[in-house]
Amino acid sequence: MNQDLSIAFIGGGNMAAALISGLAGKLCPMSNIHVIDVNDETRAHWAAQGASVAAGPDERLSGCAAWVLALKPQVLKPVMESFQPFLRDSLVISVAAGIRAADLADWLGSAQAPWPRVVRSMPNLPALIGQGITGLAALPGVAAEDRALAASVLEAVGQVVWVEREADLDSVTALSGSGPAYVFLLIEALIEGGQALGLTAEQARALSLQTLAGATQLAAQSAEAPGVLRERVTSKGGTTFAALEVMREAGLKETVIKAMQAAAHRAKEMGDAFSQ
Repeated sequence: MNQDLSIAFIGGGNMAAALISGLAGKLCPMSNIHVIDVNDETRAHWAAQGASVAAGPDERLSGCAAWVLALKPQVLKPVMESFQPFLRDSLVISVAAGIRAADLADWLGSAQAPWPRVVRSMPNLPALIGQGITGLAALPGVAAEDRALAASVLEAVGQVVWVEREADLDSVTALSGSGPAYVFLLIEALIEGGQALGLTAEQARALSLQTLAGATQLAAQSAEAPGVLRERVTSKGGTTFAALEVMREAGLKETVIKAMQAAAHRAKEMGDAFSQ
């Protein structure tokens, strides 16, 4: 734990809460965390936990090594313009969906002199239980020590993966950002399928959740590719073979890939819209 490291969270909602809970007492003391949020209850919550709080920008921001932007994307530009006078020597880490790092750099500095120390991230929902994975992209001028700090902050809620091209964060969004929803849909289908076959809701839920959890852990720990593991479960002419044939005929794999392409396209559209 770094007793001298201070971090400001601009926005204290769910993702900020997950990050603060993950890093407080590990990466830095809770007393070194400064939370800025307009909501009275949110500020009261973090003050009770030992963080400093404020309803708007203040001088404490200037001394923080990093700012974590955890606001809704549609309000980020005007908020950043009001925070700009307090930006002295801080790394800026954004968890706001769709806002490109170059646009943030302009809002924090100017089109003529953009703020160079910006890292953009795409976390996902399992971060709320410390099991997330975050895609990270940095502006070209971000130093190695800033990249390390950004990784340390996001590793408080799971794993991180760096991409060299910021455009690849649209692909990250389509895979891991939106991915939990795909998994939840599969869980729904398994539960409903189990019930349709005569199981109770409780039985179907328990079997579905542990099947996915176990299969995921096996895939993570195995040296074999998922396709090889799938083949090991599938006997020619058996029950799994019968099920997979139906999925192949329905084009399940192709549908998932097309869905991801649609999500990536939408992510690019959103980035384009916020850049205007």
